[in-house]
Amino acid sequence: MENIPVKPTQAELEILQVLWQHGPATVRFVNEVLSQRREVGYTTTLKWLQLMTEKKLVLRHYDNRPHTYQAAIQKEETQSLLLDRFIEAAFGGSAVNLVLRAIGKGKNTREELDRIRKLLDQMDSTPANDQDHDS
Repeated sequence: MENIPVKPTQAELEILQVLWQHGPATVRFVNEVLSQRREVGYTTTLKWLQLMTEKKLVLRHYDNRPHTYQAAIQKEETQSLLLDRFIEAAFGGSAVNLVLRAIGKGKNTREELDRIRKLLDQMDSTPANDQDHDS
């Protein structure tokens, strides 16, 4: 899998989510999953997958009948790139402002807050982070 060549559209991200969750799949399967959330025609899903193949977001396997598609980009890599772009565009590059806005909305469960606290504790105890506090 290679770097993300282009920023996936919202529709392409929905398809990638299906492929990341279920693995290689046919157009029909992808369309059925998408249709559970909103009405999407089979030919629309097929066209999206064809365009995504051209953009190198998915790979098409010709050895199966019907053909299957699989994500050509990794989920974590895609999330990181999109998050970096979002933080830069919406928060002037400040991850702190993003986190403060997200947590400050008050819609977090106790479990989510505990996970955040645990992550912060782990990051705080990592020696590499000690040198980052030179302000």
